[in-house]
Amino acid sequence: MKKIIIVLLVVAAIMAVFVLTDSTPETDNALYVSVKGNDQNDGTKSKPFRTLEKAALEAEAGTTVYIRKGTYHEKLIVQHSGIKLKPVIFRAYKKEEVVLSGTNAKGGQAGISSLVTINDKNYVTIHGLTLQDIKTDVADETVVGIYVTGSSSHITLENNHVRRIETHAEEGNAHGIAIYGTGPMKDIKVINNTVENLKLGSSEALVLNGNIDGFKVESNLVRRSDNIGIDLIGHEGISNDEKADFVRNGVVKNNTVYEISSYGNPAYGEDYSAGGIYIDGGKNITLEENIIYKCDIGIEAASEHAGKYAEQVIIINNIIYDNFYTGISIGGYDEKRGGTINSTISQNVIYRNDTKGLNGGQLLLQHDTKNNVIEKNILTAGPSRLFIANYFSTNHKNKLKKNVFHKEKGKTGFWVWKEEEYTAFPEFISASNSDTQSIYADPKFKHEDKYDFRLKKGSPAKKNMK
Repeated sequence: MKKIIIVLLVVAAIMAVFVLTDSTPETDNALYVSVKGNDQNDGTKSKPFRTLEKAALEAEAGTTVYIRKGTYHEKLIVQHSGIKLKPVIFRAYKKEEVVLSGTNAKGGQAGISSLVTINDKNYVTIHGLTLQDIKTDVADETVVGIYVTGSSSHITLENNHVRRIETHAEEGNAHGIAIYGTGPMKDIKVINNTVENLKLGSSEALVLNGNIDGFKVESNLVRRSDNIGIDLIGHEGISNDEKADFVRNGVVKNNTVYEISSYGNPAYGEDYSAGGIYIDGGKNITLEENIIYKCDIGIEAASEHAGKYAEQVIIINNIIYDNFYTGISIGGYDEKRGGTINSTISQNVIYRNDTKGLNGGQLLLQHDTKNNVIEKNILTAGPSRLFIANYFSTNHKNKLKKNVFHKEKGKTGFWVWKEEEYTAFPEFISASNSDTQSIYADPKFKHEDKYDFRLKKGSPAKKNMK
């Protein structure tokens, strides 16, 4: 009996090791592609196809296409939808490096040129691919790493690496990942991707635009690009249904965004105007537990279009530091734009932004902000010493509660509220109708020099954070 038990334990251990080391269980309905394959093959593991085009034609509902390592100088156009229990999946085989390169792509034509295209398809997953090196010099051509459009729904983009997507036209456009709801879309997931080193012109690194109702943008790394990092957009005429032409009902969580700046981008010249994360006319969106630094603007919520709003946006528990112009901005940048209403900014650490001394402070309230709640945030002034910057009088019924303004030894800060400057904290509290629990004190971060913003025991800010 002991021998049988030992044998069973050994077998179980071997099986456990196999499960742990093979993170890509192969499905019964699988197709394979290899740079050493042949499209005359049957697409099995031992006789793989050569091209993504052939695999896409064959991959119907329930098929997983495993792509073997190598560089593929072709585009992937998804041809078939999946269904709920039988999605269509394109993924790198195990952890092999699979690169889709645009180096040899023919360009110079107006329209969208993308390495991966999903148009009017449902239940599709793209997993573990590297998309790179698609470039243009033509203003009318928009180059994209992954492009999802039409009425596509139940789409998952995960663990992909998008890099070196570039427009060199002065008025050009490029995207790393672009999801355009020209028709109704829902259940869009963009998870754990890296999007980096892009030249974007007037466009964005990772964008959802148009009629998209229900999404998750989580755990992505977006960095080193010359325009907006993550953008959720509405009211640009993308959707066929004008009343539904805005991104809504989603979460942007646990992303890291840094080194996003429009300075030097030919479309913007010397402006520092690129947001790390931007809600542009979106509604009912939560931004939570993101880390944003060394961008022009950490987080921005507003609308580019007069009479339209970023609405019911919750900006909570984010760490926003060392950004060039401001930490968080709400409201339109001039009176011809829309604004921000019925939104909440809560429990964020907004630390030493406005590093270029552009008078954006830590929190910037611009045109047409109303019925917003700003509470339980910790704000540490940057080189400009400006905490809150509000140069517009169109600031209505915004409530400030339980905020902590970092008082530093030997340094003084100031506030601008409805175009008036205040150097005394009690005067600012009175002018802004802040509650009596807002304080000007040292919050006592655990390791401020290491950007560890946890609070020490006995911190005066802890009470406010409850």
